[in-house]
Amino acid sequence: MEPVAEKLRIDKYLWAIRIFKTRSLATEACKAGRVKLNGQNVKPSAVVKVGEVYSIQKGPERKVVQVTGLLERRVDAKTAVQFYVDQTPVEDTYAFKSVFHAPVLKRDRGAGRPTKKDRREIDDLTTDWWEEEKS
Repeated sequence: MEPVAEKLRIDKYLWAIRIFKTRSLATEACKAGRVKLNGQNVKPSAVVKVGEVYSIQKGPERKVVQVTGLLERRVDAKTAVQFYVDQTPVEDTYAFKSVFHAPVLKRDRGAGRPTKKDRREIDDLTTDWWEEEKS
């Protein structure tokens, strides 16, 4: 196992445990308010402590992770799992997976670009489907 740090920034931690692909993506997520601790936005420079529970929004996916250890360097996925506990509710996990089963809308080849009316109809279809899946 890699040596653990005494003080560690949240953006570096999220990158090290492989929640985000790059550290800059983790930093941007913190700045955008997609990483929360007890419902409060977290700055990228916030210090991580063992036992804290973070809520992370990453696109349509929402994760809830509890810190079990501090990891300074990025490691392989099997090792990274030892430094956090995934507490994501089951309904959120399935909601994310259901996005991949969304209806695929196809247009006839050569039909050209959709008109404004067509675009609105397509948006209504996808919005209606998404609302049904969430409830």
